[in-house]
Amino acid sequence: MDSADPAITDPELYKVIFENARIRVLEYKDGPGSRTHPHRHPDTVMYPVTSFQRRITAGGRQVEVDIPAGGVRWVAAQEHAGENIGETVTHAIFVELKEPAPSGTSGSPLGPSAN
Repeated sequence: MDSADPAITDPELYKVIFENARIRVLEYKDGPGSRTHPHRHPDTVMYPVTSFQRRITAGGRQVEVDIPAGGVRWVAAQEHAGENIGETVTHAIFVELKEPAPSGTSGSPLGPSAN
């Protein structure tokens, strides 16, 4: 296991709910003001169960995102930390891909994107 694996860095927030040779599915839940330690995700599809607001930080960069419930997002492979900056619980499902990313994906946006 990787020490930057979110299920290791924040086991009270991330729970592995399914895993096979090709994907891993994580459930994430936190409350207002909660923060994660720096951790890494491979290329991932995020399904937000609830609407939430988060601040994502990595390498001196920071973005604030407002995600609607059901607003599925692509999250390019990245290492970051997150903070619940809203007034609601964050509840999301992450489907992490285990295949390597195609070459030429450097410079991907920080945080989730719609495509």
